[in-house]
Amino acid sequence: MSNAPGYSKTQIWLHWLVVLLIIPQFLLHDSMAHTFWGQAKGESVSPDVLTYGHIVLGVVILLLAAWRLVLRATHGTPEPPHDDPELMRFGAKAIHVLLYLLLFTLPISGGLAYYFTLGWMAEVHSALTTGLLILAGLHIAAALYHQYFLKDHLLRRMMKAGG
Repeated sequence: MSNAPGYSKTQIWLHWLVVLLIIPQFLLHDSMAHTFWGQAKGESVSPDVLTYGHIVLGVVILLLAAWRLVLRATHGTPEPPHDDPELMRFGAKAIHVLLYLLLFTLPISGGLAYYFTLGWMAEVHSALTTGLLILAGLHIAAALYHQYFLKDHLLRRMMKAGG
């Protein structure tokens, strides 16, 4: 992955679009869980529009995550702040890698659970969802720490193209 002076407009838009699409995924979870577990128990439960919405958004997030990875490979990303201690740089890299990993494994695990009625995979999907919440919280906390405590304007990189 090469270093770039800043994120491109497309990278920034994709970042925020994925954030905005993840929010309804949490809101649509109850409908999806009701449909899945009802079907797993052999009940006569028909998927509703909210269930299908959860599936469609999952696929869209997966495709957008793939696009984001292609852009990371072709455009690059800005270097972490030079003043950050090595541990913070390692943590930032680890969280980014894990977030991308979850953006892929969540839709895949959810699709496998739903279409093959795999209860254990639904449990894995649920655990991964918790992991996503934790990592997203850490990601947000780190960005706010940089912005308001270190005052290094790190957030500007994800607001304006080119840094």
